[in-house]
Amino acid sequence: MGQKNGYIQVEISGKSAVCHIYPPTDGGLAISSKEAEEYLASHGFKEYDVMLFRSKLLSGNIENVPLGDCDGLQFSESMTAKVSLDKMKVTARFYPPSVNGSFMTTQDILAHLDKLGVKYGINQEIIADHLQKREFFTDILIAQGKEPRHGRDAKIEYFFNTNPDTKPKHHDDGSVDYKDLNTICKVFQGDLLARLHPEDRGDKGVDVTGKEILPRSVKALRIEHGKNIRESEDKTEVFSEVTGHVTLTDGKIFVSNVFEVPADVDNSTGNINYDGNVHVHGNVRSGFTIRAHGDIVVDGVVEDAYLQASGQIIVKCGIHGMNKGTLQADGNVICMFIENAKVNAGGYVEAGSIIYSDVSASTDVVVSERKGFIVGGVVRAGGKVTSQTIGSPMGASTTVEVGMDPEKKKRFSEIQQDLSRLRANVEKITPVVNQYQNYMLSGKQLDQKNQLYFRRLTAELNATKEAIIQTEKEYHKLQTEMTNSKYAKIVVLKDAHPGVHLTISEVSITLKDKRTYGEFMKEDGEITYRALL
Repeated sequence: MGQKNGYIQVEISGKSAVCHIYPPTDGGLAISSKEAEEYLASHGFKEYDVMLFRSKLLSGNIENVPLGDCDGLQFSESMTAKVSLDKMKVTARFYPPSVNGSFMTTQDILAHLDKLGVKYGINQEIIADHLQKREFFTDILIAQGKEPRHGRDAKIEYFFNTNPDTKPKHHDDGSVDYKDLNTICKVFQGDLLARLHPEDRGDKGVDVTGKEILPRSVKALRIEHGKNIRESEDKTEVFSEVTGHVTLTDGKIFVSNVFEVPADVDNSTGNINYDGNVHVHGNVRSGFTIRAHGDIVVDGVVEDAYLQASGQIIVKCGIHGMNKGTLQADGNVICMFIENAKVNAGGYVEAGSIIYSDVSASTDVVVSERKGFIVGGVVRAGGKVTSQTIGSPMGASTTVEVGMDPEKKKRFSEIQQDLSRLRANVEKITPVVNQYQNYMLSGKQLDQKNQLYFRRLTAELNATKEAIIQTEKEYHKLQTEMTNSKYAKIVVLKDAHPGVHLTISEVSITLKDKRTYGEFMKEDGEITYRALL
């Protein structure tokens, strides 16, 4: 027969009534006393032995319970229906008529649903099944909406290396080749550069009231590009019109033949600002500026000049910064030597030596020449610093910091200042807002000018409190990152001299003795040293 929940049915004979109790079958659910009593009360049956009724209900057998006198009128089958909060489902529950009462028809059920505003997704098969089997005190999914089909964002497929990561060649004798570097992503005329896969907008859904449900919004894209590029007719593919090099900068494709400077960057060239890569075959003289949306390669020396690149900066003969020269790259910086200069890299920094300079890298700083050293100045890295020698026997003031991206460390300091400012503003505004609130609570009215001022102050106070919440979240995240940095370390392949100041995350030490061929790391809240085998 199949699973069936327990139910009750009233039989009316003359002016008296009796309740027939039917237990569940095949693992169905028993009817609760509360629901059964509410059902009887809804039909006017209140004067009966409730305790007897409950005990019979729990017996698990077919039972009869007298309900006493009644009006003698038969009653019909009834139903309830609940619409889910998201209006995607309607659950019906049917209640039996008296033994000689009438049953609901399809029209009765549809009319009940219509009163609830249910117009879509009504399951006629479920209704027909109920009319045939008549299951009572049982939840039945009688209507269901159509979920929207969510689409997907547009996607651009690139057919060239969008993130070149060129490293210098290391020889077996420990020397590093800073001259034979391939930093250009070569492209030939007619090459396919990118293909657009358009967005899929998805399909609308409908809830049980007939209201349309829109799918999630999707992101449309188009292939952004500069000159020397040809689009297909439907704008879904782009091709190179020239043979040269291709780069992706801020989501835009550039193809160029490289801006070549055959000799020095000096008065003959002026400052350079170029959308692609810049290749200087000579030197960059004092006071000049190069800005490139791609890479910058200098075959010679950089003096106290300013170089800024959205890609890498490679200086094959090093930088004599004279305390003014700056290399600023979103990618890596590779330089034969760095002397009296400021270097900031969004990737890693690799140099033959670093002398009295301020060097920062989001990932690692590597001084890998056989006689390479870090002497004087400050070197910061989000990950690891590796050098043959750190400091000098003469006690040059040398600081090495690892454990957090320098930009994040700077942001951590800024957040501390922001929180102080925001909290001071709350302390300043709160008493004034409270004063206005107390004034109004006393039953007095504010004039229009003060009402506007009160509203502005209240809005500013709420906005400041919300800003504090968001800023504190960022603060705690960075604080945890600083405190829990696990992989940051400082590796010395030869000597670390006394007087060198080392910081790993938030912990600092100054070396009192020379350390040789080992690594410094943070363990249990302290900086420890371990010799390399």
